[in-house]
Amino acid sequence: MDVFGEALKDQYTKPPAETLWVHNSYDEPEEMPVDIYFRDEDEMPEMELKALELCKGKILDVGAGVGSHALILQNRGFDVTGMDISAAAVTIMKQRGLKQAIEGNILTYKAATYDTLLFMMNGIGLTGSIPGLKSFLKHVKGLLNPGGQLVFDSSDLSYLYQEVAFPLNGYYGEVSFRYEYKSVKGNWFKWIYVDQKTLIDIAKQQGWHTEIIFEDENDQYLARLTQIA
Repeated sequence: MDVFGEALKDQYTKPPAETLWVHNSYDEPEEMPVDIYFRDEDEMPEMELKALELCKGKILDVGAGVGSHALILQNRGFDVTGMDISAAAVTIMKQRGLKQAIEGNILTYKAATYDTLLFMMNGIGLTGSIPGLKSFLKHVKGLLNPGGQLVFDSSDLSYLYQEVAFPLNGYYGEVSFRYEYKSVKGNWFKWIYVDQKTLIDIAKQQGWHTEIIFEDENDQYLARLTQIA
């Protein structure tokens, strides 16, 4: 069952949705406000607005949710497609007026090429792990036109380990999540938050140049990656 999708459908058709819980591998479950996915441009933080400003050419918004970022880009005149793994999210994107929306997994997608691949709200985390991120940075080269770019935000989770030891196995930013909505729990899935130094080092190894465009006070940052000539 698409637990996340069910919450989105309720928020869209009969708001407000009930509580969406996010279970994680490092702490107690947290409540996720579903209306955050339906924000207007004036409700978005500075980092997301800067990411939209970086977009160029033909754009694929990966993990687009209900299309809030893609709709802004479409209204600005861009050729933009929203992609999400949730069929419910894709349906809502279309109902909200996004002209191009596809259900798909970027880790296996090969159908088209773009000038910008956009991942908002730590969407790059879908790569799941350090090995997954490395593999993705190889795969995604085939999805970009010459001069293309990756634009995404992430954050450093080291603050979670100020009073406890770092994990003995694996990278400390590798975590797991699952959604719970109306007492129905979805499957666990892997996610990664990558610190800036680790990202820069891995990207360079895979033939990418990293620019840190913006940082905030919560160890979140916005990055742009372009292929090294």
